Amino acid sequence: MVQTLVKAPFKADHVGSLLRPENLQEARKGYKEGKISAQQLREVENQEIKRVVDKQIEIGLQAVTDGEFRRSWWHFDFLEHLNGIEGYVPNYGYTFSDNVETEKYQIRNIGKISFNQDHPFIKDFIELKELVGDRAIAKQTIPSPNQLFEHTIRNRAIYPNIEDFAKDVIGAYREALKAFYDAGCRYLQLDDVYIAGLSSPEYKLTDSEYSREQLIELAVRVVNEILEGKPEDFIVATHLCRGNYQSAYAFGGSYDKIAPTLFAKEKVDGFFLEYDDERSGDFKPLENIPAGDQQVVLGVITSKYGELENKEAIKARIKEATNYVPLEQLCLSPQCGFASTHHGNKLTEEEQWEKLKFIVDTANEIWES
Repeated sequence: MVQTLVKAPFKADHVGSLLRPENLQEARKGYKEGKISAQQLREVENQEIKRVVDKQIEIGLQAVTDGEFRRSWWHFDFLEHLNGIEGYVPNYGYTFSDNVETEKYQIRNIGKISFNQDHPFIKDFIELKELVGDRAIAKQTIPSPNQLFEHTIRNRAIYPNIEDFAKDVIGAYREALKAFYDAGCRYLQLDDVYIAGLSSPEYKLTDSEYSREQLIELAVRVVNEILEGKPEDFIVATHLCRGNYQSAYAFGGSYDKIAPTLFAKEKVDGFFLEYDDERSGDFKPLENIPAGDQQVVLGVITSKYGELENKEAIKARIKEATNYVPLEQLCLSPQCGFASTHHGNKLTEEEQWEKLKFIVDTANEIWES
């Protein structure tokens, strides 16, 4: 069996979101239509979160999430509860691969940004931690502060200068991390599509004061500054994502452009990286990972489709990655969550659990010796 690491990420890990069951979808719809109360919705959420927590532990995962079952989106639900940010319905969605258009929803900056001390995610984490108990590590996922740097969000009338905007975003996130830590969180993941986008040739800069290289430097600086003074026993990882919506993706491109800055300088405890198909490029950018304790979680298992990977092929890919990073610094996971939004990816719940169990079993075989 895999020996428990002193600290996460674990040799068999996962990004966090899980497929929403039908009764939860119905309850959320009923609440939106005014047919059930907020308390009734929460009771359904509690029931389903307990079920998937138990299932994650049963298949051998050491890091356990709530599946993001209290959210509709991987990022908006957290961000719109910060002071100075609100959610709204724009006239457009985003176009993903295969011409898949996302549901219309977005956030915008309406005032000075700060952390909301009554942020609902804190209460949600406390309940998750109590549910998990000492059976595993309760893992919290939130969007990276860099998500707020998407060009449509900042209000230039409130923040004419991007550095002033960055200062308040950093302050809000430092308070957020402290609130999670005080609530008992010891393993937190920052989901970052923005900086992955900066590495993609498809990502177009729009009305920016900074060049692509300057934006990459700023993104790394923002994360490093929110981590200043972080307690040693508080593990924070970054997940780099290229978009995940109903099994479609937003963009491709390797990590070449960001690796020399991000991998070499971002002071997180681990990177969750997408490496499940040819869009991801090769492992060469991993040569920028410093030797040491920082873990590199290879997402070579796709969460977009249900077909199970070949175990020997996965082992071969892990071996290939050791040309750039020692085996003891590598881990295994899906490339992304199974339901970054409430819509979910195109696979069944049974296939989802088979994928996660496959990751646990494969990791056991790779790192058992």
